[in-house]
Amino acid sequence: MLPGCEPISHACGSSVGAVVIHGFTGSPFSVRGVADALSAASFDVEVPRLPGHGTTVDDMVATTWADWSAEVAAARARLAGRVDHVVLVGQSMGATLALASALGGDVPLGIVCINPVTRPRTDDEIAMIDDLLEDGFAVAPGGPSDIADPDSHDVTYEGTPLAPIRSFVVDGVAPITDRFGELTIPLRLFSSRVDHVVDPADGDHLAATWGGPVERTFLERSFHVATRDFDRGVVEQGAVDFVRKVAP
Repeated sequence: MLPGCEPISHACGSSVGAVVIHGFTGSPFSVRGVADALSAASFDVEVPRLPGHGTTVDDMVATTWADWSAEVAAARARLAGRVDHVVLVGQSMGATLALASALGGDVPLGIVCINPVTRPRTDDEIAMIDDLLEDGFAVAPGGPSDIADPDSHDVTYEGTPLAPIRSFVVDGVAPITDRFGELTIPLRLFSSRVDHVVDPADGDHLAATWGGPVERTFLERSFHVATRDFDRGVVEQGAVDFVRKVAP
């Protein structure tokens, strides 16, 4: 396991806790600041390490949406064993996993989404992935994390495993993109103005179709991995304030 990528568990004796979920090819390192801020505010926290993440990209090649969503369910179960109420917090694909978990029937107190993926990819995009897979490519070349702050970094894979990202958008995003109106719980949404990974229009779609109250903050200085970027303090304090607000 890569240093800093271990799952995180904070037991503070609270009746309210949060499951904090990292993104695609990321790790618990990406959202550690949010987890620590919630713990410092005396909330219980679980940060799962999604299968295939935080080790080597080869470990991720065989994983699917079903593997990641099962780990989120397990983290929720671990947290529910010691608290009465749960809030879900997710960054990027982690936000998509949080939304899918809520739509699965076990509705949390509220959800915090940071640059979520909420719209399906086009047929041409899926076809491009399929063509690469048929040509024998398992991992597409990538680059460093999308972070504006030159003094910050993330621990993630630079390559993009193709079969997993296909599973993410086909098995994960597509089935829920038209269902957000079913959720009437509060939503706290953080959206980077400039995001080179996920189109900010995904946040627009979520806000426009949500069935309950929405509080949205636009992040002016951060790119996609906002939890590790210039506005990380805004996200961390915003998550804490939101949990305090929705807590009974």
